[in-house]
Amino acid sequence: MHAFLNDRSGVTSIEYALLASLIAIVIATTVSLLGQNLAALWQQARNCMAYAANKGSGTCP
Repeated sequence: MHAFLNDRSGVTSIEYALLASLIAIVIATTVSLLGQNLAALWQQARNCMAYAANKGSGTCP
């Protein structure tokens, strides 16, 4: 029992698992935020193309 309580080999794998899950959360958050910004950018590009195609009857900043 004493050897089992002093065994630290599982601690390293738990630390790696926690680190990997933290990295996954950061990546998921970043992709989510960038996805929203990219969607807005593509919408602006669509609006500008419609503005150009209609010779000025649309919105393009």
